[in-house]
Amino acid sequence: MRKDKQKVIGEPMSDEQVAAFLAARPYADESVEQHILTRAYRGLRIEDFERFLTMFKAEGYDINATDAEGRTFLDTVRQHARAEEYVAALEAAGAR
Repeated sequence: MRKDKQKVIGEPMSDEQVAAFLAARPYADESVEQHILTRAYRGLRIEDFERFLTMFKAEGYDINATDAEGRTFLDTVRQHARAEEYVAALEAAGAR
């Protein structure tokens, strides 16, 4: 049997689809900003993540919010082996 649909990876997302990541909320005591950024980082291609960061900041969220250990999201992403583009996007958006 054949599959009737092929998996599509990397299809462009609309602004509404990207903005939907702003609605994510943590289940526990995690920082709202950290949770939203983590969900977007895991779910968006770099092009969409860059657009997302503009929306994130426009909504008044703090790109430098810290987790319970005092780490920013950028600190966390820097530890990932293949995250150079995401690190650059965060830095360009003002993350430190």
